[in-house]
Amino acid sequence: MTQQSPPQHRSTMSPIHWSLLILLSWPLLAAGTGRAADNADPTLRPVTLEYRFQPHETINMDVSHRAITETTVGATSQSTETATDSLKTWTVVDVDAAGLATLEHSVDDVTMTSSTSDRGQIRWSSRGDEAAPPGYEQVKASLGVPLSRLVVDRSGRVLSRHDLRPCPPSSTGDLVVVPLPEGPVTEGSEWTVPQEVVVEVPGGLRKAVRTRLRYQLTAVRDGIATIRVDTTVLTPIDDPRLESRLLERIWDGVIEFDIDRGRVLRRATGIDRRVVGFEGPESSVRYKSSLEERLVEKR
Repeated sequence: MTQQSPPQHRSTMSPIHWSLLILLSWPLLAAGTGRAADNADPTLRPVTLEYRFQPHETINMDVSHRAITETTVGATSQSTETATDSLKTWTVVDVDAAGLATLEHSVDDVTMTSSTSDRGQIRWSSRGDEAAPPGYEQVKASLGVPLSRLVVDRSGRVLSRHDLRPCPPSSTGDLVVVPLPEGPVTEGSEWTVPQEVVVEVPGGLRKAVRTRLRYQLTAVRDGIATIRVDTTVLTPIDDPRLESRLLERIWDGVIEFDIDRGRVLRRATGIDRRVVGFEGPESSVRYKSSLEERLVEKR
């Protein structure tokens, strides 16, 4: 649970940090047991990717997000940097006989820093005793409590979802839980996921944009499956204002899974894109970000 949104580029980042906190809780990515055929070439051995959760277990992930937004309008330029480190938790409430898992997610603690070229730096950590600065109060109130509950099947289809607290739309470009391919796959196999996101700019301009997430199983080594993912925008975008708001919804990345444990070990995604003309012909915005999640091993 959470990135700043380019643009509104002249305001402080406090509200964006709240969105980022929630967004970093998505998605939970996991893979299940691999069933290998007897094949001399290990790269050709099929594996079945599926979700396997244990009732009442908790899955903790360290999440690190970094983002830079650089905007220019005429002769005025501004740079904003944000950094968010958090610990997210998935709690498996129940798993029924059919393998349907009920999951709840929360964020236990967070440290957020925002720096702008004209207003300096703001930093707040939930582990300290300091009161949350203006704009961060909602973040503090949402720590350590369930934010959403969802039910997923073995293939990753979300059968139901209930937001227990207000959640902004995901800006990771991903679904809540990644749908996995049905049936065995081998190295090189691909599967795609259609998605529709809604982008809007202040003033009421709004557009539904179709995107496609493409996943590819690139390697299976020593029980670890590596999956690459990229995003393609299918809907033509001819308005730079909308394009600038779409920047953080498009990303590429890599996911590493421990197949036997059915658990994500690491997820890393990133973006570095620029849009010209979002606020007149002499304007541009560059958005660069990276997101990394790592499994916290139980001791």
